[in-house]
Amino acid sequence: MIPARSKLAAALMAAAVLLLCAGPAQAADEIRIGSKKFTESVILGEALRLLVREAGLTVRHRRELGGTAVLWNALLRGEIDAYPEYTGTLRAETLARLNLADGAALEKALAARGLRMSPPLGFNNTYALGMAETRAAALGIARISDLLQHPGLRFGFGNEFINRADGWPALKRRYQLPQRDVRGLDHDLGYRGLAAGEIDVMDLYSTDAEIAYYGLRVLADDLGHFPTYDAVFLYRADLETRAPAAIGALAQLAGRIDEKAMARLNTAVKLGGQSESAAAAGFLNARLGLNIEVAEASIWARLRQRTVEHLTLVMISLSAAIALAIPLGILAYHKPGAGRFILGAAGMIQTLPALALLVFMIPVLGIGGPPAVVALFLYSLLPIIRNTHAGLAGIGTPLRQSALALGMGLRDRLLRIELPLAAPVILAGIKTAAVINVGTATLGALIGAGGYGQPILTGIRLDDTGLILEGAVPAALLALAAQGGFEMAERLWIPRGLRARAET
Repeated sequence: MIPARSKLAAALMAAAVLLLCAGPAQAADEIRIGSKKFTESVILGEALRLLVREAGLTVRHRRELGGTAVLWNALLRGEIDAYPEYTGTLRAETLARLNLADGAALEKALAARGLRMSPPLGFNNTYALGMAETRAAALGIARISDLLQHPGLRFGFGNEFINRADGWPALKRRYQLPQRDVRGLDHDLGYRGLAAGEIDVMDLYSTDAEIAYYGLRVLADDLGHFPTYDAVFLYRADLETRAPAAIGALAQLAGRIDEKAMARLNTAVKLGGQSESAAAAGFLNARLGLNIEVAEASIWARLRQRTVEHLTLVMISLSAAIALAIPLGILAYHKPGAGRFILGAAGMIQTLPALALLVFMIPVLGIGGPPAVVALFLYSLLPIIRNTHAGLAGIGTPLRQSALALGMGLRDRLLRIELPLAAPVILAGIKTAAVINVGTATLGALIGAGGYGQPILTGIRLDDTGLILEGAVPAALLALAAQGGFEMAERLWIPRGLRARAET
């Protein structure tokens, strides 16, 4: 490659590396709160955020960061400072291998990891199994043990519950349940499946607003399988010296939220249309005598923020992929042995599920933008490598022989003949990668990368079609814009005769 192109490729790669290393900008003294991907966790995270803000500290809430493992590891790495958790989850899932006997043992295990646990918030949000009332009554099912007599029932469990230590595997062993039709699905979608009759039994959180809304029967845990899930906040021990006011904010929540109050908050958000911020502020004002005000961002402000986040993910990952994939495609063509390995490796990466790839990145790169950028970068490689290779391979033999007859070296042949002739096919590969990139970037919201996936994720959780469309429609329009932009570039930069070659 000529020096200018080499410098451009190096600059693009350097930009990607800088983003990965820097991550999102944040103040040195900023308190970072996390929450899981369900309404109650987001409300509790917002309650703490508002109290910390009232204490005069800079605070940010990273919402809906996936499941327990993501939040736990983010806390251990210091990417967040606190998040709402449940004692049953800590003892029966996160630290299950330690066989912790009581609360004192749990606090000791946390201290060994540089963590602390707040006093209980005041409610126990235990797991339970639920059925539609009419279905349960018709079958005479009131306890989990009664399920033994109905092996044909269809179970639908949240994706976390179906694999966790205190979830389905242990429940099945404890009750010797014979059911085989057990499927994993998003917890919030389970209620709709239950109401539609597509599943018969699902896992519940005892404070879920949907239990009363759908008129569900909560099955008695007659063998006492599920432990107590007292709500608490986990936080990093260094917060006690770094930001003691934040610990004071935490203390204000101790024992303040009973089970009925939490259920009312969940109902206000899930069924009443309140935002988590407004619900949390209303509760704190009423319970603690505060005067907290929250300002809701307009839809245009939200779209502007999500667009910037989404474009950042797409542009940096795609630019880095172009800078690497085109040279790899050239190498794959000119060195067939290496080419088989390069194309095979890129193809293997493409077959990995996007969610799995994101999870693989978290232990190395943490949460937020860095793992999302790397995953998108890897997914963008194959179309560009393959099309670069195909474009070069499609050049006719007479043209190559003519170049050899003129005494042109490999470098001159590549820059003056091969790459210009292959350009339409290479550009088609970049266009394909860009469209895939825009769509896949929505999954980055699951690990705190933001973008258009955030309103989609929240809309699914709240059963809010408007929020889902707020993310889905701009993502679709951006994909169309990317495709149109590359088609326009093709018309401007590539002669008509070469465009015709690419189309044939």
